[in-house]
Amino acid sequence: MTHAADAAEVRPLQIEMNGINVISESERKGRPRDLFWPWFAANISVLGLSYGAFVLGFGISFWQALIVGAVGIVLSFLACGFISVAGKRGSAPTMVLSRAAFGVNGNKLPAAISWVLTVGWETVLVILATLATATVFKQLGWGGGNGTKVVALIIVVGLTIFGGVMGFDLIMRLQTVITIVTGVATVVFIALVADHIHWHTVSGIHSGSAQAVIGALVFVMTGFGLGWVNVAADYSRYLPRRSSGAGVVWWTTFASSIAPIFLVVFGLLLAGSSSSLNSAIQADPIGALATLLPTWFLVPFAIVAVLGLIGGSVLDIYSSGLALLTLGVRVPRYVAALIDGTVMTLGTIYVVFFAHSDFIVQFQGFLITLGVPIAAWCGIMLADIALRRRDYAEPELFTARGRYGDIRWLPVLTVVVATGLGWGLVTNGLASWLTWQGYLLGPFGLGGKTGAWAFANLGVLIALALGFIVTFAFSRATVRAEEAAPIVAPAAV
Repeated sequence: MTHAADAAEVRPLQIEMNGINVISESERKGRPRDLFWPWFAANISVLGLSYGAFVLGFGISFWQALIVGAVGIVLSFLACGFISVAGKRGSAPTMVLSRAAFGVNGNKLPAAISWVLTVGWETVLVILATLATATVFKQLGWGGGNGTKVVALIIVVGLTIFGGVMGFDLIMRLQTVITIVTGVATVVFIALVADHIHWHTVSGIHSGSAQAVIGALVFVMTGFGLGWVNVAADYSRYLPRRSSGAGVVWWTTFASSIAPIFLVVFGLLLAGSSSSLNSAIQADPIGALATLLPTWFLVPFAIVAVLGLIGGSVLDIYSSGLALLTLGVRVPRYVAALIDGTVMTLGTIYVVFFAHSDFIVQFQGFLITLGVPIAAWCGIMLADIALRRRDYAEPELFTARGRYGDIRWLPVLTVVVATGLGWGLVTNGLASWLTWQGYLLGPFGLGGKTGAWAFANLGVLIALALGFIVTFAFSRATVRAEEAAPIVAPAAV
């Protein structure tokens, strides 16, 4: 074994000291197929089953929902695959690599959006784990009140923060274990509840309109791949530079998509077979599934549900810490993870113990609202990656005096404009804090906030397309000039 390979030894019980810096040659390790473990584990959660109910809630048929689910999952995670290539080419976190497109300080806008999105997602996952545990305990007759919720919250928060603080090596090892345990137990769950499927009921669900299909597609895309694009390179940045780009795209997309497709299809069959289950999932997406199980499997189900959700929340807290550092907060990476963990804990306490609103309404509002600006950023990033022919000039990602500049106004303004257009073309009518959205549906002749296009959520797709088209069409000369520029010595920003 070479010295470089020795230096790159996996140390899961050592706190990772790397932050947003470029990973040194001696620390780069692994192969593209190693990306299977974190991405599969982050998306094997039984929450995927609940998406069956969410998608059918748009008023579409099983077959429409099946196509929407498969297409939305694969396309959105394919975007993650392409952005993961940037991690291999630049050996830095996603939001640092984004500086090449936005400028070192101009990138603070998408970095702030990314931080809010990742903290929001980790909070959502911890909320779900806490509620699911309480429901399972109630089913067992062990009590599902506030005491149970407090214990569940402490355990879930503790494991999530621990993983985020320890960092990359522990996360990779943890995700391998979660993949195996949750994969096997999910198969058992499916076998136990398969008799609840009634095909004649599912097949009798009427088809929905084209607008409903588009709305469901956007929801799936924002709930799956578009919720991860802003962190996609965080886990490929440790790969050696010689790693296959095609392999990075394949393993990221395959690992992320395979479990959700399977889970969503089965969830469609379950939710389509029972209107009462469909309604219950809206309030408690994970816990409602426990009501289908025999008593002896409730504890294993709780463990698997919590582990699956932790698999996602650990990745989120790790990446939210990196986003915080990219914003300029000058603390060690593990301290940034602790800060985000505190925010996550406070948010969970509020929702679990004090808020009384329907969970799925707020969840959909959160996804669509932040899905618009992150879709615009994703379009810009995908176009920027496609335009580049060389690896990043890594030292200059950390100085505004370098080739990437201070603020690149075109992408910054594109995000602002695309977000303004996007929010005007989405609606979250049942979430009172979001009723201001949809202000362009009337002026654009789409029927206003009560018309046929009200819940198609076109704004996400418009933002994604606008970001890509503007960047690909008008940034080519800028990228070529950057790649031809001489190297500038790094300096603090």
